[in-house]
Amino acid sequence: MPEDTQTPKPLAAVRALIRALDACTEGLGRTVAWLAPVMVVITCTVVLLRYGLGQGSVALQESVTYMHAALFMLGAGYALKYHKQVRVDILYRRFSPEGRAWVDALGSLVFLIPLAIFIGWISQDFVRSAWRIREVSADSGGLPWVYLLKSLIPLLAVTLLLQAVAEVLRNLLRLMGYPAPDSAPTAEAGEEEC
Repeated sequence: MPEDTQTPKPLAAVRALIRALDACTEGLGRTVAWLAPVMVVITCTVVLLRYGLGQGSVALQESVTYMHAALFMLGAGYALKYHKQVRVDILYRRFSPEGRAWVDALGSLVFLIPLAIFIGWISQDFVRSAWRIREVSADSGGLPWVYLLKSLIPLLAVTLLLQAVAEVLRNLLRLMGYPAPDSAPTAEAGEEEC
């Protein structure tokens, strides 16, 4: 680690950017996490209505689909921040912290950032078309906001891209020998690995 006692301004700015991106991801992730218990309640209500009272509600059923989509698409950056994404972990866990930083930085630069950009780019016509016609559910009694549901796709790309930038910067700081803001507790800090 470099020995200077005062942090250079560019490094302080990078750390501030990482913290800001992490804070956005954290806030969004914690907010959409509340959709999970709401989905449980609505699913139980749908089951009770259907099998207990013999009544169905397409709108209620579709609302669970909307919330499920929002939870996963808007929570993807949060999962990345806490390293809960799917990872082929044959060698990664054996790497040193520096080796992991290299894998994480290169993986984000070579795979994740281009994928997020591609998803954002390729979804534009799809989402624009849905907004142009104000697409609604094909089912009678369904929700009239399919265009909003489809808007989650480019939002997924944005949230993943922003958190990927934070992860690349964090790992570059580590590789340069500077302390970086932590994104998540590590297994060494007492958290169990899956």
